[in-house]
Amino acid sequence: MTVPISFEFFPARGPESQERLRETANALASVNPEFFSITFGAGGGTRDLTFDTTIRLKKETGIRTVPHISCNMLTAEEIEEMLNKYKSVGVSEIVALRGDNPSGLVASGEFKYASELVTFIKNKYADDFKINVAAYPEVHPQALSSRDDLQSFRRKVAAGAHAGITQYFYNSDSYFYFVDRCKSIGIDIPIIPGIMPITNYNSLERFSRICGAEIPKWLARECEDLRDDQEALENFGVEVVTQLCRRLIAGGAPKLHFYSMNQAKLPLKICTNL
Repeated sequence: MTVPISFEFFPARGPESQERLRETANALASVNPEFFSITFGAGGGTRDLTFDTTIRLKKETGIRTVPHISCNMLTAEEIEEMLNKYKSVGVSEIVALRGDNPSGLVASGEFKYASELVTFIKNKYADDFKINVAAYPEVHPQALSSRDDLQSFRRKVAAGAHAGITQYFYNSDSYFYFVDRCKSIGIDIPIIPGIMPITNYNSLERFSRICGAEIPKWLARECEDLRDDQEALENFGVEVVTQLCRRLIAGGAPKLHFYSMNQAKLPLKICTNL
């Protein structure tokens, strides 16, 4: 592997799911990732599970773990309590997000934007935490415009973010164009591409509509043709994502961050190819 890599997991509920996550993490630990990140359910619905998973995977795999924290449904006091818990067990890096609202609920937290959460963390903890934030090469679906979205990212960086991790994409030009735009306005933190393996096209299609990630027309048509042949779809997806990663590495991407969906098989194949 020519650049550092990392993998994202979501907290698993129940003994069987937790065991599968343990097996996945141990398998992915074999390629020596820089860290594992652990997501934070909508509205903080998994915050205790996120904490427990963060501690457990670090202990069981020896890989540094990086929890997500979102602010849209939490008070400043609740956020501070979580950060104190993480600091007490040696966690020194987080992913700071606005977060999604639970279905049917309106945001009720003290902070409306991720930039405000970053400011709060920097004011309270100075350099105790390295802070990663989200970036959107193909524009956040709720942004008023591409320019507005770029300024939103700029505010997170100005507040003290150390690195950005992007939403997944399948067009490398969107990433390089975003990086160039960031540089043009003085943003110089690492911008890490988010990589999504192709496992289930129905799920990918649905999630991409929600999060604003574009599936190029040629890719959509190929996946649709292979929709009923899981093995062929996976093999095709591995090749497509491998080539994407190669282009990103050749173009200077500092790291790669894989959205594992708590599965090891395809991320391992892609890493083996690289």
